[in-house]
Amino acid sequence: MSGMVSIAFAGLALTASLGFLTWVASLVRHDVSLIDRIWSVCIVGAGIVYFLLLPVQTVRGLCMAVLGAAWAVRLCLYVTWRNWGHGEDRRYQAIRARNQPNFGFKSLYLVFALQAVLAWIVSAPFLPGMAAARPLGALDALGILLALFGIFFEAIGDAQMARFKADPKNKGQVMDRGLWRYTRHPNYFGEVCVWWGLWLLALGGAGWSGAWSVVSPLLMTWLLLKVSGVSMLESDIGERRPAYRDYIARTNAFLPGPVRGNHKAP
Repeated sequence: MSGMVSIAFAGLALTASLGFLTWVASLVRHDVSLIDRIWSVCIVGAGIVYFLLLPVQTVRGLCMAVLGAAWAVRLCLYVTWRNWGHGEDRRYQAIRARNQPNFGFKSLYLVFALQAVLAWIVSAPFLPGMAAARPLGALDALGILLALFGIFFEAIGDAQMARFKADPKNKGQVMDRGLWRYTRHPNYFGEVCVWWGLWLLALGGAGWSGAWSVVSPLLMTWLLLKVSGVSMLESDIGERRPAYRDYIARTNAFLPGPVRGNHKAP
């Protein structure tokens, strides 16, 4: 048990170190939203630490590491590309304005330390799943399929939005095509699927002794629905973009579902 605790805290040390280095970079760039680019790497970095420090590396552990790395690398590259040259995200600008003076120092604990701890908590399924010696079973297969589905669903949603924004004809319009026709946030839905899938892998390997790691998908779901995701992004979007109110009226916020009303796809 003490060995597992040491391994767990090694993961926390990794997320804290990455958070601290990103904080230093944010002081130079005057851009706290750099944490969004490194968030996924912090989570999966902790998982890689667990995989390397555990006495035995299993097939399940390798599957979890590969799935996590695929999710993290794609998301890191996409967020970096999307935000390149745009400066600090307006959400962080609002946090900066509310916490003056000396926001640079305050951001160390208000943003970066908090994100490091949250990333560590989200990494929870990796530890019991990677430590388990059971052979792969039906629950693991379900977890792998769900995680893969989430990775592709999120990636397709992001790619569709990127193409939409790249077309000058769509300026000022609301993206309601492709996956965005059925959910206002396919990227968030896909991301949540990834973490429920990884938790099923932990459950398949460790059984009920690994069930505690459900804190990870529950936390990720709560964050994306109620904190930094849907709620924050849509808090004032109806006022800034009136056409979005109609989109809200006919399209599910999170779970994909049929279009409400008489809207027809273009």
